[in-house]
Amino acid sequence: MIAELCITSNFTFLTGVSHPEEYIRRAAMAGLEAIAIADVNSVAGIVRSHTEAREIARKVRERRNFDHATGLIGPPCPDHIPPPESAPIYATPRLMPATRLEFSDAPPITALPENRQGWGNLCRLLSKGRLRAEKGSCILHLGDLLEFGAGLQLILHPYPHTHRKPRGACDWAKHAPQLTRRFAGRLQLALAPGYDGEDATRFATRAQQAAQLGLPLVATTMPVMHHGGRRRLADVVTAVRQGCRVDSLGAEAQTNGERRLRSVAEMRRLFTGHETALERTAWLMQRCTFSLDELRYEYPSEVAQGKSPTDRLHRLTYEGLRWRYPHGAPEKVRGMLEHELSLIGKLKYEPYFLTVRDVVHFARSRDILCQGRGSAANSVVCFCLGVTSVSPEIGTMVFERFVSEARDEPPDIDVDFEHERREEVIQHIYERYGRHRAGLCATVVHYRGKRAIREVGRAMGLTEDTISALSSQLWGFFSTDAVQDERMREIGLDPNDRRLAQTMALVQEIIGFPRHLSQHVGGFIMTEGRLDELVPIENASMEDRTVICWDKDDIESLGILKVDVLSLGMLTCIRKGFDMLKRHHGMDLALSTIPPEDSAVYDMLCKADSIGVFQVESRAQMNFLPRMKPRNFYDLVIEVAIIRPGTIQGDMVHPYIRRRNGEETVTFPSDALGEVLGKTLGVPLFQEQAMQIAIIGAGFTPEEADRLRRSLATFKKHGNVSEFRERFMRGMKKNNYDEDFAARCFSQIEGFGSYGFPESHAASFALLVYASAWIKCHHPGIFACALLNSQPMGFYAPAQIVRDAREHGVEVRPVDINESFWDNVMEPDGRGGLALRLGFRQVRRLREEDASWITAARGNGYQTVEDVWRRAGIDPHVLTRLAEADAFASLGLKRREALWEAKAITADKPLPLFAGDMDGEGILEPAAMLPEMSMGEQVVEDYVAMRLTLRKHPVALLRHILTPGEPNQGLTE
Repeated sequence: MIAELCITSNFTFLTGVSHPEEYIRRAAMAGLEAIAIADVNSVAGIVRSHTEAREIARKVRERRNFDHATGLIGPPCPDHIPPPESAPIYATPRLMPATRLEFSDAPPITALPENRQGWGNLCRLLSKGRLRAEKGSCILHLGDLLEFGAGLQLILHPYPHTHRKPRGACDWAKHAPQLTRRFAGRLQLALAPGYDGEDATRFATRAQQAAQLGLPLVATTMPVMHHGGRRRLADVVTAVRQGCRVDSLGAEAQTNGERRLRSVAEMRRLFTGHETALERTAWLMQRCTFSLDELRYEYPSEVAQGKSPTDRLHRLTYEGLRWRYPHGAPEKVRGMLEHELSLIGKLKYEPYFLTVRDVVHFARSRDILCQGRGSAANSVVCFCLGVTSVSPEIGTMVFERFVSEARDEPPDIDVDFEHERREEVIQHIYERYGRHRAGLCATVVHYRGKRAIREVGRAMGLTEDTISALSSQLWGFFSTDAVQDERMREIGLDPNDRRLAQTMALVQEIIGFPRHLSQHVGGFIMTEGRLDELVPIENASMEDRTVICWDKDDIESLGILKVDVLSLGMLTCIRKGFDMLKRHHGMDLALSTIPPEDSAVYDMLCKADSIGVFQVESRAQMNFLPRMKPRNFYDLVIEVAIIRPGTIQGDMVHPYIRRRNGEETVTFPSDALGEVLGKTLGVPLFQEQAMQIAIIGAGFTPEEADRLRRSLATFKKHGNVSEFRERFMRGMKKNNYDEDFAARCFSQIEGFGSYGFPESHAASFALLVYASAWIKCHHPGIFACALLNSQPMGFYAPAQIVRDAREHGVEVRPVDINESFWDNVMEPDGRGGLALRLGFRQVRRLREEDASWITAARGNGYQTVEDVWRRAGIDPHVLTRLAEADAFASLGLKRREALWEAKAITADKPLPLFAGDMDGEGILEPAAMLPEMSMGEQVVEDYVAMRLTLRKHPVALLRHILTPGEPNQGLTE
């Protein structure tokens, strides 16, 4: 039994050059019993290796030639052969969580938790170091280890790979006695080769030092790569980290490719004569029994007023049922509710639903519009709790798709909030649970094409012109070698150039590597105990935000609660629209009370009159709407889901339209699949349907179907869809389905990839489609006003929104110094209707604070430009911007006249009391004879100042050129 305990993965950013998963696979091929991914001051990559270890163990159990007695299924893979994906597995390695601690005042130490307590202490130790530093950094002191060292096995690292003390390194021998006393029986001294021909002397010296200190030696090869073929890439990432070229690395470069993960045989050869150091790895492996599987189910209990989570969930749900169905709920809904509550109770997920409910309840108490979506959001329970406003009767999927015993993982619920007010919800979560119990997920930023070309190109010494040329032609470089060579020749580069060829090979190798951690858009982790004992917490780049180091896939793998607190601009728009409807028309609307199934709304959508409408405003959707002709809410659900890359790549759009229009007969391969595909006319459009086809048609278990879903979401990275294809085709054939039909089904399933759209998401989005379309249909002015006040969002610029509103009969009035506010507003038009008054927010580079001063000091109105300056106390440059926007027109000043007066006002201009010459008479300035602006000049200045115009359309000024005989509309020569 031999383990490698000091591995550096590529989650020690720009240092390690192998994925955590690659180490696990390599360890399985090399016959290692266990490995420890020990990244520097981080545990960001260990969940991925843990997940891969579980997957290897599962595959081994399913292999027919698996020897249960020995746990072996093949010979070890030789060290000199790159490990292919299909290489035989020799062992089922266990992941030992660890980290390499680097201190400001002590030598490096690898820490391995013995048990759950040790893991908690390790996380608190890392949290302390990271919370005292900026994002991406960690400042640890030896005193931190003394405080949180319980339950940890430690490996002390002397100067790495050399007898000489590196510059800036601490004297490890000085700290060794203190550490030995403090961590008696839990401290080892690392014995690592330097691969420089002096290992025999080095090992003898380390053995002597260990004997003097009374410390056991532990063998490690300190790998930074899973295979020696990554040596060149190791030099490249070092050059990127150092900000220099590979040619200039000097001693920082890898002298050889030996710092790789070794097989058992290689380890025994390297440490000949020091077998006790190898045996110590086995001792540590047996001592450190902690597994990441122990981190599950640490959810907030959500006990309130002495009520258990079960009692509280039942009470709130039935109260919500009476609220949703004041005249009594249908028996079908009651049956669905009882079934869901029974399953939730059986799996003990009550706290999860209560957590989401409480977050939504806070938002509603602050009048923050929100809408839930996701795996379980469209259940009866969530409908009654107010998490979503979509009735679950609309959907077709059963609750077990979201919460099931087979999946044995918590459901996923996303909640969208108004994008301008989401921060209130985020800070409420921090205040309620405390920073030690709540944090946002991370997002791993990976190398993609442009970044890879830029950074690798600079490290390899390519010129900036060459790098720019490569970046600009990125789209052709990652298909085939022939296409890559052709694209290079087209931009004047020689694909046979040795340095360029090396660079492109390294670029392709580094793509997919983690570059750094960023903040997830809104995935919150909330725990019952201390979050910083579950996973390290660190500062985000945004103020008052703290994040953990695991991303959403890691959280899902461990089955840890995550609530997505997301922002959605359309919710802001709808909220502002509701507020204006209440103010001007006395209509008190909510998402759940908008008049349903309004034929006028569907008539408008059928004409593709959908500029600004949520989800259906793109050119692709506007092209599809007249073909789809939606006439009810479920048509909108399909409309939202069908124009997606997955359905388009899977060739699902045209068959559905043909069947909908009666051009093709609706048939089902079996009655069982007919129940799944009935509402979508036999064409799978939703992710749930794809999974149901696998279960019903191919005989997949729910666990296999879920693994298929996961592999589809990441198949480009892991390449493991092929194994599911074989399993799918065998299952379909066994159930007597035609082979062509089976192949077509899997092709459609595969087409979803990472773009599969769940029906639950589509239903939630469809409600927002209908709400925004209803406001636009019946109150186009209010819709345009709300849309402008919610910018930036959507596909369309303010100019297009304003033009569309005017085409719908809305009177739009310009920005005015005496009438406008910061926001766009609706005001009486004098004819019993409402007009849209543009606000100061439309003026470029004008701050809301300045607009507030202008409106607060306005009183009965301003008389002159100077009057605004004196009363509002704003800077003169603000007056210039207002003049450029023609905001002084109501004062009888043309744009150039107002600009002339604004330019005359400077910060050092005296107040009127002292504004005179030496004789006491005012300074008289002759009137300026300013030329009139042509219509073309006015339009240009409008776009410069406000990005829109209420004058003529720019093309109207060119009509006389485009259409002979048309008069000139004001365009000057």
